[in-house]
Amino acid sequence: MQQFKTITLLITHYNRSQSLERLLKSFAAQGIVFGDIVVSDDGSKAEHVDYLKSIEQQYHFRLVTTPKNAGLGNNINKGQDAVKTPYTLYVQEDFDPKPDYGEHLQDALDIMDERQDIDLVRFYAYFRYPYLKPFRKGYSEMLFKIWYPGHRKFHCYSDHPHLRRSSFFEKFGRYREGLKGDRTEFLMALSFLKHKGKAMFYEDFKSLFDQLNSADEPSTMTRSNFRQSNNPFIGFVRMIYRNVKHTAELLFYKP
Repeated sequence: MQQFKTITLLITHYNRSQSLERLLKSFAAQGIVFGDIVVSDDGSKAEHVDYLKSIEQQYHFRLVTTPKNAGLGNNINKGQDAVKTPYTLYVQEDFDPKPDYGEHLQDALDIMDERQDIDLVRFYAYFRYPYLKPFRKGYSEMLFKIWYPGHRKFHCYSDHPHLRRSSFFEKFGRYREGLKGDRTEFLMALSFLKHKGKAMFYEDFKSLFDQLNSADEPSTMTRSNFRQSNNPFIGFVRMIYRNVKHTAELLFYKP
């Protein structure tokens, strides 16, 4: 058993109660015990909320609800407000930790205890962050300069599983509410850069978590065809467009 008394597991949830239970089972099976667990629900259907309430005592979590769907920003904000420990492990309900994750979580916690300038440690990504300085135990510091080539440099922050200080809002502000999830996430990424946030990135970024979406509980995130297209020409245009747009947004970003 590995106890992480200074960490609260914060899970955001929307209409995927079976996925959330699978995540909790995975942590329990590995003997990973947190100081607290907060499940923040975004106005799910009654059957999902009822199921969460039925397993609340079994998995020892606190359920934070809202009467109607208010979006990702509101869901993270109210969940983070409920956290009382120094650190927050943020995981959306469709992720599962792979075997031996506790060892890597301990390494990340040790780094953050040692390096007070590090604001978060990332465990998962869709792509390797392009500018990294090796640190230790597979973790590298993420480097950002606005003149670095490419648009992927802007994604130091991500909503994917990460460990952060629970004082995160004090430095970077709250998540914007009333917007689509991707926009909410990117505005936090801009705030992270604007306020000179520092992060670590686990270089073998697909080895610590699986993202699982079943036919019964598919992803609730939708994206345009332009964003998803694999056409090389569209990809090139998309890359140039994003780099110019993101640069302008960061330069003129206001909290």
